[in-house]
Amino acid sequence: MSANAIYPPVLSETLAVGGAQIPRLGFGTYGMSGSRLQEILVSALHHGFRHIDTAQMYQNEADVGAAIRASGISRRDVFVTTKVWVGNYPAERFAASVDLSLQNLGTDYIDLLLVHWPRGGVSIAEQIDGLNRAVDAGKVRHIGVSNYNAEMMRSAIEFSKYPIVTNQVEYHPFLDQSVLIETAQANEASLMAYCGMALGRVFKDPVLKEIAMRNKRTIAQVVLRWLIQQPQVVALSRSEKIERVAGNARVFDFELADEDMQTITKLHTSGSRIVNPPHLAPDWD
Repeated sequence: MSANAIYPPVLSETLAVGGAQIPRLGFGTYGMSGSRLQEILVSALHHGFRHIDTAQMYQNEADVGAAIRASGISRRDVFVTTKVWVGNYPAERFAASVDLSLQNLGTDYIDLLLVHWPRGGVSIAEQIDGLNRAVDAGKVRHIGVSNYNAEMMRSAIEFSKYPIVTNQVEYHPFLDQSVLIETAQANEASLMAYCGMALGRVFKDPVLKEIAMRNKRTIAQVVLRWLIQQPQVVALSRSEKIERVAGNARVFDFELADEDMQTITKLHTSGSRIVNPPHLAPDWD
């Protein structure tokens, strides 16, 4: 694609938080790599996505960088989030791992750098110090955390000299994250939701089916809209089927009624957490 190619309008919104302008809808890349991921990401970018989420642990940062270049869309117009893996938290490894991420992405800065899990062998203070040093070095523009509980998030904010702009966590209609959302709101931060489709559980739910039919939308569109229509929430879409990418991007041209928002929120049930590795996860709220 030529850098001068003309693309459809970007139907997107951003969330202003801690000096960052985070696109409300991002594209998650967990579990994908290679030429297929690159093809899907190029399609996502051409259909209006401007936020890509990756991580050192995903082993696909190079594919993300290649896709951005292949898209013909300027790097400055794409918001890239990546995460430092727990094995790289010690000070002697942290900076080198960021350099490797930059090399893999083929860029000289990262828009948003997160620490991936709170339990990684070093204290929260040390994790946040690594993030701060990356900003000091001019390699990272904004920082945040992932999979922190509310108490840990408040500690991270206290330890950091730069704003902690997000906490990336599992969030879908069946999982109550009201405590973390309230913590984000109280501290002028955001919650970045992954696993929004609950590994496909949303597609079988009769309540969501009815709301989708009445709104003449797909269930995926309804769930993504429910996420981003909440204050301080950013949503990560993810699909390995390229034919679904365009539809998932169309969540900015409609709104859910307050009644629908409340109905979806009431779907949360106990025992609905999906991602919970015992050696990495905190005591959840």
